[in-house]
Amino acid sequence: MPNLTILASGTRGDVQPYIALGRGLARAGHTVTLLSSENFAPLVTEAGLGFKSTGRSIEERINTDEWRAATESGNFLRVLGKMQSEMKQAAEEQSKIFPPLVEGSDLLIAGMASIGLHALSEYHRIPALHAHVFPFTPTREFPAPLFPALPLGGLLNRPSFHLTHQVFWQTSKAGDAALRRVLGMKGGSFWGPFRQMHASGAPTLYGYSAHVLPRPSDWGNSYHVTGYWFLDAPEGWQPPTDLVNFLAAGAPPVYIGFGSMGSRSPEQAGQIALEALARTGQRGVLAAGWGGLKAENLPDTVHLVGSIPHTWLFPQMAAVVHHGGAGTTGAGVRAGVPSQIIPFMADQPFWGRRLADLGVAPKPIPRKRLTVEALTDSIRQMTSDAQMRDRARALGERVRAEDGVSRAVALVERFLSAGAKL
Repeated sequence: MPNLTILASGTRGDVQPYIALGRGLARAGHTVTLLSSENFAPLVTEAGLGFKSTGRSIEERINTDEWRAATESGNFLRVLGKMQSEMKQAAEEQSKIFPPLVEGSDLLIAGMASIGLHALSEYHRIPALHAHVFPFTPTREFPAPLFPALPLGGLLNRPSFHLTHQVFWQTSKAGDAALRRVLGMKGGSFWGPFRQMHASGAPTLYGYSAHVLPRPSDWGNSYHVTGYWFLDAPEGWQPPTDLVNFLAAGAPPVYIGFGSMGSRSPEQAGQIALEALARTGQRGVLAAGWGGLKAENLPDTVHLVGSIPHTWLFPQMAAVVHHGGAGTTGAGVRAGVPSQIIPFMADQPFWGRRLADLGVAPKPIPRKRLTVEALTDSIRQMTSDAQMRDRARALGERVRAEDGVSRAVALVERFLSAGAKL
């Protein structure tokens, strides 16, 4: 069977869908190795995949005051600027790490954030395909996820995707250029690899549900919306006894957590959450994450958790409040309960608007505008609006009926059996 290499970078929410995809490919009999930062080694190996480290944990970088300020600002260009600065500093080191990691691979799979994918594919003559968790292919039907709703009847929608491509390319091209220098290759295109990517004919996989965001009618046949790539709890995993006891002791609680989104004022976020729960009379489960929320002296009606699989936890909630990352959004939808998205940056506002448009969520509340009053009103709406709860339940049923991983695996295997080419 072919040796498949998946390149995944970012925070846990960015990496976890690719672990799920890799596990599906491994269960189909393929040898799968996932490349990511060192802190994800246990998560990857628990899923039964090979792991190779690309270097220092992203958690070490993201939990600095400078990164927290950039994340909390909600200004994604500021975040990308910070990323670009760090990529330039690490470019030479990374360019020496990556080439040997992919040797012997028969196929490379990566999202848009993986540095040097196209240079590695070209140098080693390994075919590559793209797998994304939010829309990256231009369409007239909606703007790129980094943009708000645009005027002129959608005329600017396609250009917004091309601009998004350039934003990501200009952020990452220092790493690509360094990699090409180390490998003795000619320089890459000034405009990036996207035209070549779209012209290659290789399938592009999208790991979200068409029930949440329908596939655009102007996409070609090589673009596939497969359904979400969910990573369920590993075999033999058991939830903490104190959490099980808390859930059994009363009505379904409201989940509040911001994943890997750090904050300069996690104590404030924790206090807002506790006060809103108290005002609404709801029980709560708070997730500490990587520093977006911190709470002490909890009442008996609130339970604090660390890392708990959302696929297990969310179906037991009355509603979920989170940052709106693609994976967490999918888990909330799959659970069939209303979601309140508190977006920090990037594609998070996009998913927040989308769920609100579907009627399964209140309007998103940007993190900078999160107040006790706003969260209180949201929790009351999510727990009392029968129509919203019915819509969320129905959408959850449709999403649970999908098997995004299996469909993605079938597409990868079809590409391989057709003689995958560069």
